[in-house]
Amino acid sequence: MRTRPSRQSPNLHPVDQLRIRYRVRFAKTGLLRWISHRDLALLFERVARRVALPLSMTEGFHPTPRIAFPSALPLGIESLDEVAEIDLSEDLEADELLQRLRGDEQPGLTIHSVEKIPEGVKKARIAATQYTVSLPDDWDESNRDQVNQNIAALQHNETVSVDRKGKTVTAIVKEHLPKIELQDNQLFAHMVLADGASLKMQDVLDLLDLSDWPERGATIVRTGVELKGPNPN
Repeated sequence: MRTRPSRQSPNLHPVDQLRIRYRVRFAKTGLLRWISHRDLALLFERVARRVALPLSMTEGFHPTPRIAFPSALPLGIESLDEVAEIDLSEDLEADELLQRLRGDEQPGLTIHSVEKIPEGVKKARIAATQYTVSLPDDWDESNRDQVNQNIAALQHNETVSVDRKGKTVTAIVKEHLPKIELQDNQLFAHMVLADGASLKMQDVLDLLDLSDWPERGATIVRTGVELKGPNPN
């Protein structure tokens, strides 16, 4: 009895190809703050194709570009410092990749820097973040003392907890919220990520009894991202 040979996708067992990883620092502002994490990945893929990058693809029947983000932002939050990692199948100089990405001029997407990641370095993982929250449109200076009192009360706690989708997220204040202060025209927070689920900036506003600030015109901006481990350079 004759048997028909099985048909396999050529992508299941691709020939060995060069795979170089690059770390891209960028800002996501303006209308881009309203796109989802998935849409941001698709946007980067479109940008990469427009500037003719030799993307490294995953294996399987439906190969996709190897583009990864170590952290996802909730809708509506701008970021001045985000991280993406892109794998290419050709060895480009970091400066060439930087100029190609900048040349696309995607509105709301600002490319700050590109660095080539040495072989063996682990993928980017977030260690800490910094946020600012602008004062609400109807801010009254008479409220400053109350906000400062709320901050002091929060910092006095050893731990704080919030409920998220039926689960409790607990943070050690001194370890995971080492700095939070009301500055002249904004609230500033430095947040260190826990091993498990971590606090989000909206959680901090909730704990400070400032949940309605975004509804009153306050803007949440992630201003900095610190990565775990040594710098690849």
